[in-house]
Amino acid sequence: MDLLVSRITDSEVEVMRVLWEAGCELPIADIRKTLEKKSKWETSTIKTLLRRLCEKGVVLATKKEVFYYKPLVSEEEYNEYNTQSLIDRLYAGSAKKLVASLLGNKKLDETDIEELRNMFKVGGKDEGYN
Repeated sequence: MDLLVSRITDSEVEVMRVLWEAGCELPIADIRKTLEKKSKWETSTIKTLLRRLCEKGVVLATKKEVFYYKPLVSEEEYNEYNTQSLIDRLYAGSAKKLVASLLGNKKLDETDIEELRNMFKVGGKDEGYN
């Protein structure tokens, strides 16, 4: 699955987002309507992106009265892969270094830090993470 996800382009992600947000299979007309609001892509471009996603094995096309498309990769799987890939590439696999970078660059405010602190608590007990 990782190899499939790694090959999704930024434009293809825009198509995937439409499918993820729908939560069900969609005909191309619905995909096109949604994408026309966000981009200036022609129908031929959208068809090409969908064909490529199907060839990559991350979208399934089912022929009914028209083709319906549904994602075979969840948004969570896509995000997890890309997060890990970013951590591996930029921080030698260390999530701790990523968080330290965010803290050092003031990208997290006090609310963010408190939410993260709560995530580190195990079973409702503070395990000493400060």
